[in-house]
Amino acid sequence: MEYSTEDVVVPKGDTPEKRLALEKRQETMEQATSLQTHHETTTARQALELVKPEMARVEETLLHLPDIQPPALRTAVEIIVSSGGKRIRPAVALLIAAMFDKRDRRIIDLASAIEMLHTATLVHDDLIDGSLMRRGTSTLNAAWTPAATVLTGDYLFAIAAGLAARTGSVRAISIFADTLGVIVAGELCQQFMDWTRRVTREDYYPRIYAKTASMFVLATTAAGVISSASEEQIAALGEFGHDFGLAFQIVDDILDFTGVQANVGKPVGSDLRNGLITLPTICYHEAHPEDEQLQCALRGECDQQVYDELVARIRASDAIHNALDEATALAHKAKQSLASFPDSVYKTALLNLAEYTVERNK
Repeated sequence: MEYSTEDVVVPKGDTPEKRLALEKRQETMEQATSLQTHHETTTARQALELVKPEMARVEETLLHLPDIQPPALRTAVEIIVSSGGKRIRPAVALLIAAMFDKRDRRIIDLASAIEMLHTATLVHDDLIDGSLMRRGTSTLNAAWTPAATVLTGDYLFAIAAGLAARTGSVRAISIFADTLGVIVAGELCQQFMDWTRRVTREDYYPRIYAKTASMFVLATTAAGVISSASEEQIAALGEFGHDFGLAFQIVDDILDFTGVQANVGKPVGSDLRNGLITLPTICYHEAHPEDEQLQCALRGECDQQVYDELVARIRASDAIHNALDEATALAHKAKQSLASFPDSVYKTALLNLAEYTVERNK
């Protein structure tokens, strides 16, 4: 996801020339994103093709739900589980197991547990953030009461825990439980964080580790445990998951500004509009600490027009490039973590997924 916008000079001051330059830079950004879509899709598809039979078993497991009452809950859960998504987390677990020639029922249950855990967090996230749309469709939060939405998320957590237990690995189950605790603690910290600290990396990186990277660490380390990897290998896999997950979330946060609403499934700039400060905003703040509209947004006191103008400025600034540079460095570091593993098509697929992480456009 590289944007060739460095040659577009943005004049200072609010002038017609500046507005034209901003429009030109945004146009170039959108064209560059469009040109890379085919390459990104091909890279991800090739990686996932290696574990296609196992992914089919994961999908079957996810939809093989216990008898749920009331019927409306079952219908809602079926819709949520079958709504798609990248399935990157279970794919990473499956590819790691395949590196060790492990394809048994336990890795299927682990991969299914990871995806169900991820799905449960999305249900709660949508309620916490007040999101009415995800992946281009209405969220459960848009149709049900907050209480019903919370309880549905809790039910999905229970299903995920049951799938993790089916692995029969006490250590894998422990990693699963620890990850759930990290996710919840991260959300609580975010709720009580003072706005002046939310615009710092010291707040941002632990927050996205809890939200996203922790689940990739779960996928990589628990897969290593079930595959009888050595302690050194499990540690290296954990480093891969850590850096892969951070890069993945940074790119998600970039796409919140640069993506097309139809692709990202939510309004452009929705994180900032909802008071969630991400790396592009932090990079912009570092370059423009005097921006009064940003200060207003950080306090959550702006009207819609101010948010629109601020999002447009962040989209057109170097903040996008700077954030992408950090994601790219993390993806490179993740790839280095696998250097000690023997070459195989599965290792290559994991390396390709790390590249895809920073090249994707949705």
